[in-house]
Amino acid sequence: MSFVWNPRHTVQLSLATHAAAAVGVIAAPAEWPLALGAVGANHLLLSVAGMLPRSTLLGANLNRLPESARQRRQVALTIDDGPDPEVTPRVLDLLDAAGARATFFCIGRRARQAPALCREIVARGHRVENHGDSHSWAFATFGPRRIRADIAAAQATLADITGQEPQFFRPTAGLRNPLLDPALRKLGLRLASWTHRSLDSLLGDPQRVYRRLQRHLAAGDILLMHDGYAARTPRDVAVIIEVLPRLLQTLRDEDLRPVTLAAAVA
Repeated sequence: MSFVWNPRHTVQLSLATHAAAAVGVIAAPAEWPLALGAVGANHLLLSVAGMLPRSTLLGANLNRLPESARQRRQVALTIDDGPDPEVTPRVLDLLDAAGARATFFCIGRRARQAPALCREIVARGHRVENHGDSHSWAFATFGPRRIRADIAAAQATLADITGQEPQFFRPTAGLRNPLLDPALRKLGLRLASWTHRSLDSLLGDPQRVYRRLQRHLAAGDILLMHDGYAARTPRDVAVIIEVLPRLLQTLRDEDLRPVTLAAAVA
């Protein structure tokens, strides 16, 4: 299959800046400080873009469901960093009780530790998507080979365990660099971020987490929660366990249907 990468204007500008700086230094060596400054400013722009998880400056990024899904009153619950042997089964039970479907962005190495749990996620009608193999906090600094190897390793693991090829990828904390977009295109994956971020991996207060998800909640939203590395409440319960029932009730009250990302964009 042929591969064609069509970089965004931000990346095209970066390539042009580097080329112009190189030509400028060759033509006028004394002007190297200007060339260095231009390249430095360009790298700063790319770094800022990579630290904005919902940004589309570095490539396509699904941060909200398409119009067709909004018309169907659909939202997407996305749950990151699992599978977790303690938390994930309880999340699945809560989703079952509400008749809701969710998308689990699973870490490859954690999936290999709990393959039966990944299969159970799929058996209950949900989707498992790619959250990288290492879940490294340095992912945004990886070079092209390491980016592709990390994503491909998780892709192979998750497809082998579940029998389904993941369609979407989400990097650690949503952070990335310009090399991610061509890697995803080669692997046939789409970048997916979110509309509402709960911060339930940091905040141990269920009320604050719920408010972050409920505020301006609307059809087409993509909600981010965590079953893996979840923050704990003062009662030592994963925050998602206390927030999810209330959130699911709110979705019912607002006539919003939780579906998988794959179903929403099909």
